[in-house]
Amino acid sequence: MKERLFTPGPVEIPERVRKVLGEQIIHHRTEEFKRSFLEVRELFKRLLEEDSENFVFFASSGTGAMESAILNFFGQGEKVLVINGGKFGERWLHLAKHWGLEPIEYKVEWGKSADPEEVKKLLDKHADCRGVLLQISETSTGAYHPTKEIGELCRDREVLLVADAITALGVYRIVPSQWGIDVLVGGSQKALLLPPGLSVLWFSQRAERRLKDRAFYFSVKKELKKQMEGQTAWTPAISLILALKESLSMLLEEGMERVENRHRLISKATLRAVEVLGLKPFAEKPSISVSSVFSPMAEDIRRLLLKYGVRVAGGQDGLKGKIFRISHMGVDPKDGLMLVGMLEVVLKRLGLFDGLGEGVKAYSEVLTEGGLW
Repeated sequence: MKERLFTPGPVEIPERVRKVLGEQIIHHRTEEFKRSFLEVRELFKRLLEEDSENFVFFASSGTGAMESAILNFFGQGEKVLVINGGKFGERWLHLAKHWGLEPIEYKVEWGKSADPEEVKKLLDKHADCRGVLLQISETSTGAYHPTKEIGELCRDREVLLVADAITALGVYRIVPSQWGIDVLVGGSQKALLLPPGLSVLWFSQRAERRLKDRAFYFSVKKELKKQMEGQTAWTPAISLILALKESLSMLLEEGMERVENRHRLISKATLRAVEVLGLKPFAEKPSISVSSVFSPMAEDIRRLLLKYGVRVAGGQDGLKGKIFRISHMGVDPKDGLMLVGMLEVVLKRLGLFDGLGEGVKAYSEVLTEGGLW
Protein backbone atom coordinates (compact mmCIF):
# COMPACT_ATOMS: atom_id res chain seq x y z
CA MET A 1 0.00 0.00 0.00
CA LYS A 2 1.41 3.38 -1.00
CA GLU A 3 2.03 5.59 2.00
CA ARG A 4 0.78 9.20 1.86
CA LEU A 5 2.55 11.82 3.95
CA PHE A 6 0.54 14.27 6.03
CA THR A 7 3.51 15.00 8.28
CA PRO A 8 4.87 18.52 8.91
CA GLY A 9 8.14 17.70 7.16
CA PRO A 10 9.07 15.98 5.07
CA VAL A 11 6.00 16.50 2.90
CA GLU A 12 4.83 14.95 -0.37
CA ILE A 13 7.07 16.13 -3.21
CA PRO A 14 5.24 17.23 -6.39
CA GLU A 15 5.93 15.40 -9.63
CA ARG A 16 7.49 18.48 -11.26
CA VAL A 17 10.02 18.68 -8.44
CA ARG A 18 10.69 14.93 -8.38
CA LYS A 19 11.52 15.08 -12.07
CA VAL A 20 14.30 17.61 -11.43
CA LEU A 21 15.60 15.64 -8.45
CA GLY A 22 15.86 12.55 -10.65
CA GLU A 23 18.14 14.21 -13.20
CA GLN A 24 21.89 13.65 -13.33
CA ILE A 25 23.77 15.96 -10.97
CA ILE A 26 25.92 18.77 -12.35
CA HIS A 27 29.13 20.21 -10.93
CA HIS A 28 28.70 23.31 -8.82
CA ARG A 29 31.80 25.16 -10.08
CA THR A 30 30.33 25.63 -13.54
CA GLU A 31 28.55 28.35 -15.50
CA GLU A 32 25.49 26.09 -15.69
CA PHE A 33 25.16 25.96 -11.91
CA LYS A 34 25.93 29.67 -11.58
CA ARG A 35 23.12 30.61 -13.98
CA SER A 36 20.62 28.33 -12.22
CA PHE A 37 21.59 29.54 -8.75
CA LEU A 38 21.23 33.20 -9.73
CA GLU A 39 17.78 32.38 -11.17
CA VAL A 40 16.84 30.73 -7.84
CA ARG A 41 17.92 33.88 -6.01
CA GLU A 42 15.71 36.02 -8.25
CA LEU A 43 12.75 33.70 -7.67
CA PHE A 44 13.28 33.81 -3.89
CA LYS A 45 13.29 37.62 -3.98
CA ARG A 46 9.94 37.44 -5.77
CA LEU A 47 8.58 35.01 -3.17
CA LEU A 48 9.33 37.47 -0.36
CA GLU A 49 8.47 40.52 -2.50
CA GLU A 50 11.76 42.05 -1.38
CA ASP A 51 14.41 43.42 -3.73
CA SER A 52 17.18 42.90 -1.19
CA GLU A 53 20.09 40.53 -1.90
CA ASN A 54 20.49 39.93 1.84
CA PHE A 55 19.85 36.19 2.00
CA VAL A 56 21.91 33.02 1.91
CA PHE A 57 21.26 29.31 1.47
CA PHE A 58 23.03 26.67 3.56
CA ALA A 59 23.44 22.94 3.00
CA SER A 60 21.75 22.10 6.30
CA SER A 61 18.43 21.51 7.97
CA GLY A 62 16.48 24.53 9.20
CA THR A 63 18.25 24.28 12.55
CA GLY A 64 21.48 25.27 10.78
CA ALA A 65 19.90 28.55 9.69
CA MET A 66 18.59 29.06 13.23
CA GLU A 67 22.13 28.63 14.59
CA SER A 68 23.44 31.01 11.92
CA ALA A 69 20.91 33.63 13.05
CA ILE A 70 22.25 33.42 16.61
CA LEU A 71 25.93 33.49 15.60
CA ASN A 72 25.74 36.23 12.98
CA PHE A 73 23.48 38.80 14.61
CA PHE A 74 24.10 38.51 18.36
CA GLY A 75 27.20 38.66 20.54
CA GLN A 76 28.07 36.77 23.68
CA GLY A 77 26.24 38.12 26.73
CA GLU A 78 23.57 39.97 24.76
CA LYS A 79 19.98 39.62 25.94
CA VAL A 80 17.32 38.10 23.70
CA LEU A 81 13.66 37.43 24.43
CA VAL A 82 12.75 33.86 23.51
CA ILE A 83 9.09 33.00 22.99
CA ASN A 84 9.04 29.39 24.12
CA GLY A 85 5.71 27.81 23.25
CA GLY A 86 6.78 24.39 22.02
CA LYS A 87 9.57 22.07 20.93
CA PHE A 88 11.02 24.60 18.49
CA GLY A 89 10.69 27.55 20.84
CA GLU A 90 12.82 25.43 23.17
CA ARG A 91 15.34 25.09 20.34
CA TRP A 92 15.80 28.86 20.22
CA LEU A 93 16.35 28.77 23.97
CA HIS A 94 18.96 25.99 23.75
CA LEU A 95 20.81 27.71 20.89
CA ALA A 96 20.86 31.05 22.71
CA LYS A 97 22.23 29.46 25.87
CA HIS A 98 24.77 27.34 23.98
CA TRP A 99 26.31 30.36 22.24
CA GLY A 100 26.55 32.48 25.37
CA LEU A 101 23.57 34.78 24.95
CA GLU A 102 21.44 35.77 27.91
CA PRO A 103 17.92 34.57 27.05
CA ILE A 104 14.83 35.98 28.72
CA GLU A 105 12.27 33.20 28.50
CA TYR A 106 8.63 34.02 27.82
CA LYS A 107 7.09 30.63 28.48
CA VAL A 108 3.83 30.07 26.61
CA GLU A 109 1.65 27.08 27.43
CA TRP A 110 1.89 24.51 24.63
CA GLY A 111 -1.07 25.02 22.30
CA LYS A 112 -1.40 28.70 23.21
CA SER A 113 -0.06 31.69 21.28
CA ALA A 114 2.15 34.52 22.50
CA ASP A 115 0.40 37.62 23.85
CA PRO A 116 1.84 40.82 22.29
CA GLU A 117 1.00 42.71 25.49
CA GLU A 118 3.19 40.35 27.49
CA VAL A 119 5.97 40.78 24.93
CA LYS A 120 5.66 44.57 25.32
CA LYS A 121 5.90 44.30 29.11
CA LEU A 122 9.04 42.17 28.88
CA LEU A 123 10.68 44.49 26.35
CA ASP A 124 9.85 47.52 28.54
CA LYS A 125 11.30 45.72 31.56
CA HIS A 126 14.45 44.65 29.70
CA ALA A 127 15.38 47.81 27.78
CA ASP A 128 18.76 46.30 26.86
CA CYS A 129 17.17 43.35 25.03
CA ARG A 130 18.67 42.99 21.55
CA GLY A 131 16.29 40.56 19.88
CA VAL A 132 13.04 38.60 19.98
CA LEU A 133 13.17 34.98 18.78
CA LEU A 134 9.95 33.22 17.83
CA GLN A 135 8.27 30.71 15.55
CA ILE A 136 5.65 32.03 13.14
CA SER A 137 4.13 28.55 13.13
CA GLU A 138 5.09 26.36 16.10
CA THR A 139 5.25 22.99 14.37
CA SER A 140 5.10 20.92 17.55
CA THR A 141 1.73 22.32 18.69
CA GLY A 142 0.13 23.70 15.53
CA ALA A 143 -0.09 27.18 17.10
CA TYR A 144 0.41 30.48 15.28
CA HIS A 145 2.25 33.33 16.99
CA PRO A 146 1.08 36.89 16.14
CA THR A 147 4.28 37.82 14.30
CA LYS A 148 3.10 41.06 12.70
CA GLU A 149 1.94 42.48 16.03
CA ILE A 150 5.23 41.53 17.70
CA GLY A 151 7.10 42.97 14.72
CA GLU A 152 5.43 46.33 15.37
CA LEU A 153 6.75 46.25 18.95
CA CYS A 154 10.29 45.58 17.74
CA ARG A 155 10.25 48.12 14.92
CA ASP A 156 10.59 51.21 17.14
CA ARG A 157 13.19 49.65 19.42
CA GLU A 158 16.77 48.49 18.87
CA VAL A 159 15.38 44.96 18.86
CA LEU A 160 15.70 42.52 15.97
CA LEU A 161 12.75 40.22 15.31
CA VAL A 162 14.11 36.80 14.37
CA ALA A 163 11.39 34.55 12.94
CA ASP A 164 11.58 30.81 12.39
CA ALA A 165 9.40 30.47 9.29
CA ILE A 166 10.25 26.83 8.67
CA THR A 167 6.56 25.81 8.56
CA ALA A 168 5.35 29.23 7.39
CA LEU A 169 7.50 30.03 4.36
CA GLY A 170 5.61 28.89 1.27
CA VAL A 171 2.31 28.86 3.20
CA TYR A 172 1.75 32.45 4.29
CA ARG A 173 2.38 35.46 2.06
CA ILE A 174 5.30 36.74 4.10
CA VAL A 175 6.74 40.14 3.20
CA PRO A 176 9.40 40.62 5.91
CA SER A 177 9.52 44.43 5.69
CA GLN A 178 5.73 44.59 6.15
CA TRP A 179 5.76 42.09 9.01
CA GLY A 180 8.63 43.81 10.87
CA ILE A 181 10.86 40.74 10.50
CA ASP A 182 14.62 41.37 10.61
CA VAL A 183 15.90 37.80 10.28
CA LEU A 184 13.84 35.03 8.71
CA VAL A 185 14.85 31.36 8.48
CA GLY A 186 13.33 28.55 6.43
CA GLY A 187 13.90 24.90 5.56
CA SER A 188 13.44 22.92 2.38
CA GLN A 189 11.41 19.94 3.58
CA LYS A 190 8.24 21.84 4.46
CA ALA A 191 6.17 24.07 2.18
CA LEU A 192 9.14 24.59 -0.16
CA LEU A 193 8.25 21.04 -1.26
CA LEU A 194 11.75 19.52 -1.27
CA PRO A 195 13.61 16.80 0.65
CA PRO A 196 15.53 17.92 3.77
CA GLY A 197 19.00 19.40 3.44
CA LEU A 198 18.64 23.04 2.37
CA SER A 199 17.99 26.05 4.61
CA VAL A 200 17.72 29.77 3.96
CA LEU A 201 18.36 32.90 6.02
CA TRP A 202 17.08 36.35 4.96
CA PHE A 203 17.97 39.55 6.85
CA SER A 204 16.97 43.21 6.79
CA GLN A 205 19.14 46.30 6.37
CA ARG A 206 18.68 46.94 10.07
CA ALA A 207 20.01 43.47 10.85
CA GLU A 208 22.87 43.98 8.36
CA ARG A 209 24.22 46.77 10.58
CA ARG A 210 24.48 44.21 13.39
CA LEU A 211 26.18 41.53 11.29
CA LYS A 212 29.03 39.81 13.14
CA ASP A 213 31.52 37.15 12.09
CA ARG A 214 31.37 34.55 14.86
CA ALA A 215 30.62 31.59 12.58
CA PHE A 216 32.76 29.51 10.24
CA TYR A 217 30.52 27.19 8.17
CA PHE A 218 27.41 29.24 8.95
CA SER A 219 29.06 32.60 8.23
CA VAL A 220 26.62 34.94 6.49
CA LYS A 221 29.44 37.24 5.34
CA LYS A 222 31.37 34.42 3.63
CA GLU A 223 28.28 32.95 1.99
CA LEU A 224 26.68 36.21 0.90
CA LYS A 225 29.76 37.39 -0.97
CA LYS A 226 29.96 34.13 -2.96
CA GLN A 227 26.23 33.59 -3.46
CA MET A 228 25.66 37.02 -4.99
CA GLU A 229 28.15 35.85 -7.65
CA GLY A 230 26.22 32.62 -8.22
CA GLN A 231 28.51 30.40 -6.18
CA THR A 232 28.77 29.17 -2.57
CA ALA A 233 31.56 29.27 0.01
CA TRP A 234 31.28 25.52 0.61
CA THR A 235 29.84 22.59 -1.36
CA PRO A 236 26.14 23.35 -1.91
CA ALA A 237 23.14 21.03 -1.93
CA ILE A 238 23.24 21.05 -5.75
CA SER A 239 20.18 18.93 -6.53
CA LEU A 240 18.05 20.72 -3.94
CA ILE A 241 18.99 24.15 -5.29
CA LEU A 242 18.08 23.08 -8.84
CA ALA A 243 14.79 21.59 -7.59
CA LEU A 244 14.07 24.75 -5.58
CA LYS A 245 13.94 26.62 -8.88
CA GLU A 246 10.99 24.39 -9.83
CA SER A 247 9.16 24.56 -6.48
CA LEU A 248 9.52 28.35 -6.26
CA SER A 249 8.20 28.60 -9.82
CA MET A 250 5.17 26.53 -8.81
CA LEU A 251 4.42 28.76 -5.80
CA LEU A 252 4.80 31.92 -7.86
CA GLU A 253 2.64 30.58 -10.70
CA GLU A 254 -0.18 29.99 -8.20
CA GLY A 255 0.54 33.28 -6.41
CA MET A 256 1.17 33.51 -2.67
CA GLU A 257 -2.23 35.04 -1.90
CA ARG A 258 -3.91 32.01 -3.48
CA VAL A 259 -1.41 29.64 -1.84
CA GLU A 260 -2.22 31.11 1.56
CA ASN A 261 -5.96 30.98 0.88
CA ARG A 262 -5.70 27.31 -0.14
CA HIS A 263 -3.88 26.41 3.07
CA ARG A 264 -6.31 28.49 5.14
CA LEU A 265 -9.37 26.75 3.70
CA ILE A 266 -7.90 23.23 3.93
CA SER A 267 -6.92 23.94 7.55
CA LYS A 268 -10.37 25.33 8.39
CA ALA A 269 -12.11 22.43 6.64
CA THR A 270 -9.97 19.83 8.41
CA LEU A 271 -10.57 21.33 11.84
CA ARG A 272 -14.32 21.62 11.14
CA ALA A 273 -14.39 17.93 10.19
CA VAL A 274 -12.37 17.01 13.29
CA GLU A 275 -14.92 18.71 15.54
CA VAL A 276 -17.86 17.05 13.75
CA LEU A 277 -16.17 13.71 14.35
CA GLY A 278 -16.02 14.34 18.09
CA LEU A 279 -12.35 15.26 18.36
CA LYS A 280 -10.88 18.49 19.71
CA PRO A 281 -8.50 20.91 17.94
CA PHE A 282 -5.52 21.47 20.24
CA ALA A 283 -4.11 24.86 19.24
CA GLU A 284 -5.99 27.91 20.50
CA LYS A 285 -5.03 29.97 17.42
CA PRO A 286 -4.16 27.37 14.80
CA SER A 287 -1.46 27.70 12.20
CA ILE A 288 -2.71 27.03 8.68
CA SER A 289 0.38 24.88 8.02
CA VAL A 290 -0.43 22.06 10.43
CA SER A 291 -3.48 21.11 12.50
CA SER A 292 -3.02 19.52 15.92
CA VAL A 293 -5.80 17.30 17.26
CA PHE A 294 -6.24 16.30 20.89
CA SER A 295 -7.39 12.82 21.84
CA PRO A 296 -6.57 10.43 24.71
CA MET A 297 -6.33 7.80 21.93
CA ALA A 298 -4.11 9.88 19.67
CA GLU A 299 -1.52 7.13 19.23
CA ASP A 300 -4.16 4.49 18.44
CA ILE A 301 -5.62 6.81 15.80
CA ARG A 302 -2.20 7.55 14.34
CA ARG A 303 -1.18 3.87 14.20
CA LEU A 304 -4.41 2.74 12.56
CA LEU A 305 -4.21 5.54 9.99
CA LEU A 306 -0.70 4.33 9.19
CA LYS A 307 -2.01 0.79 8.74
CA TYR A 308 -4.18 2.22 5.96
CA GLY A 309 -1.20 4.02 4.41
CA VAL A 310 -1.83 7.50 5.84
CA ARG A 311 1.04 8.88 7.92
CA VAL A 312 0.34 11.76 10.30
CA ALA A 313 2.69 12.96 13.05
CA GLY A 314 2.39 12.25 16.75
CA GLY A 315 2.89 14.60 19.66
CA GLN A 316 6.33 15.43 21.04
CA ASP A 317 7.66 15.40 24.60
CA GLY A 318 4.77 16.08 27.01
CA LEU A 319 2.23 15.88 24.18
CA LYS A 320 3.27 12.38 23.12
CA GLY A 321 0.16 10.19 23.05
CA LYS A 322 -2.11 13.22 23.54
CA ILE A 323 -2.21 14.80 20.09
CA PHE A 324 -1.65 13.91 16.48
CA ARG A 325 -0.66 16.47 13.84
CA ILE A 326 -1.94 16.77 10.26
CA SER A 327 0.16 18.78 7.80
CA HIS A 328 -1.48 20.86 5.08
CA MET A 329 1.83 21.52 3.32
CA GLY A 330 2.22 19.73 0.01
CA VAL A 331 -1.49 18.85 0.21
CA ASP A 332 -4.20 19.64 -2.32
CA PRO A 333 -7.93 19.73 -1.43
CA LYS A 334 -8.53 16.17 -2.72
CA ASP A 335 -5.74 14.86 -0.49
CA GLY A 336 -7.39 16.50 2.52
CA LEU A 337 -10.73 14.95 1.63
CA MET A 338 -9.13 11.50 1.49
CA LEU A 339 -7.53 12.05 4.89
CA VAL A 340 -10.83 13.00 6.50
CA GLY A 341 -12.51 9.97 4.94
CA MET A 342 -9.82 7.65 6.31
CA LEU A 343 -10.04 9.35 9.71
CA GLU A 344 -13.77 8.54 9.77
CA VAL A 345 -13.02 4.86 9.05
CA VAL A 346 -10.39 4.75 11.80
CA LEU A 347 -12.62 6.41 14.41
CA LYS A 348 -15.43 3.97 13.58
CA ARG A 349 -13.03 1.03 13.89
CA LEU A 350 -11.91 2.31 17.30
CA GLY A 351 -15.48 2.86 18.47
CA LEU A 352 -14.97 6.61 18.82
CA PHE A 353 -17.55 7.71 16.25
CA ASP A 354 -20.57 5.86 14.92
CA GLY A 355 -21.16 6.92 11.36
CA LEU A 356 -19.53 7.69 8.07
CA GLY A 357 -19.73 10.71 5.78
CA GLU A 358 -20.30 13.49 8.31
CA GLY A 359 -16.69 14.65 8.43
CA VAL A 360 -16.38 14.46 4.65
CA LYS A 361 -19.55 16.53 4.33
CA ALA A 362 -18.27 19.18 6.76
CA TYR A 363 -14.89 19.34 4.99
CA SER A 364 -16.51 19.66 1.56
CA GLU A 365 -18.92 22.38 2.73
CA VAL A 366 -16.06 24.59 3.95
CA LEU A 367 -14.16 24.28 0.67
CA THR A 368 -17.32 24.86 -1.38
CA GLU A 369 -18.31 27.92 0.66
CA GLY A 370 -14.73 29.22 0.38
CA GLY A 371 -14.77 28.89 -3.40
CA LEU A 372 -11.91 26.40 -3.53
CA TRP A 373 -14.27 23.89 -5.16
